[in-house]
Amino acid sequence: MQNPVHIVRFLVLSMVLSAGQVVAQPSDQPAAVTVVAVEPQTVTLTSTLPGRVAASAEAEVRPQVNGIVTGRLFKEGAHVSSGDPLFRIDPESYRAAVAQARARVAQAEAELSAAERAAERQQELQSRNVASQQALDDALAAREAAAATLQLAEAQLNAAQIDLSRTTIRAQLSGRIGLSQTSQGALVTASQHTPLAVIRKIDPVYVDVTQSASDLLRWRRGETEAALADADQTVRLKLADGSAYGQTGRLQAAEPNVDPQTGVVTLRMQFANPDALLLPGMYVQVEMPVEVAEGVFLVPQEGVVRDRRGRPTVWVVGAENTVEEREISIVQDRESDWVVDDGLQPGDRVMVAGFQKTAPGGTVAPETRSAPDDGATAD
Repeated sequence: MQNPVHIVRFLVLSMVLSAGQVVAQPSDQPAAVTVVAVEPQTVTLTSTLPGRVAASAEAEVRPQVNGIVTGRLFKEGAHVSSGDPLFRIDPESYRAAVAQARARVAQAEAELSAAERAAERQQELQSRNVASQQALDDALAAREAAAATLQLAEAQLNAAQIDLSRTTIRAQLSGRIGLSQTSQGALVTASQHTPLAVIRKIDPVYVDVTQSASDLLRWRRGETEAALADADQTVRLKLADGSAYGQTGRLQAAEPNVDPQTGVVTLRMQFANPDALLLPGMYVQVEMPVEVAEGVFLVPQEGVVRDRRGRPTVWVVGAENTVEEREISIVQDRESDWVVDDGLQPGDRVMVAGFQKTAPGGTVAPETRSAPDDGATAD
């Protein structure tokens, strides 16, 4: 009978020898890597500028007459249209003023009627040489004075009616109304400093950004505008959470003044805001087209590595499927790609996956991955 210890030693030795044989077997198969073929393109370069959202129109609601607020007629945060009633002020004293003005108009009309009859009698008497010319002149003057008094009374009635109509405070702008700054029973005064509420028009909205004066000079001279004539001139927006805003905008205006301390100019963009996603005061980033680059390459960001000095490089698979390391020049990023203007040739196959399987100088088995159509090429 064989010794069990010898049997165990024999099995262990066999396993070690077998493992050594597996490790020692050389691999003649080239490493499989993924590549992307790059071609020169025409790309619209953009500049990312910080900005703030502003309402396209804003109206502060203030009373134009004095009185006690008797009611609020709107829902806070709701949309209001021009002419909608917002607040009501106690109208009783203004109704009394209107009634008093009407009475003065009636009195002035009666006085004018009497003056006209007196003037007619004097004219008739003067035609028969019964009354003097002086009496006729006095009657005519009294008639004109009565007419002027009637006009004054009618103007006072009109003013009283205007004040009465202002006891109902109405919206002068269509938009989204904010929180009420007063309540029922509060005393308000005409043209007071504190507004009762604020109405803001937020569709569309403005986005105010700052740009350096040197870049603006290129716009003024027409260099950038001419370069972008046939390219995509729309302006895109990134929200505070990094997501892209669904609507595109356009440059609306530029402030004709340079800040002497910072050397920047304020630019105003306009964006549609149908869902009220953009609110005044919100921080955003604007991607603004600044230049058209011709003959550049779009390289996926996962295909660019950095050497020890931090210089960007790519691994290019040559005609013999040999890996070659090249230093490149990056202009800027564009979504998931880098815009490269130097270091590549048309048709180069850039590695985007499989870096851990090989090294520069090694032979690989490349598999082509179709480049994503991100709309980078300008029409």
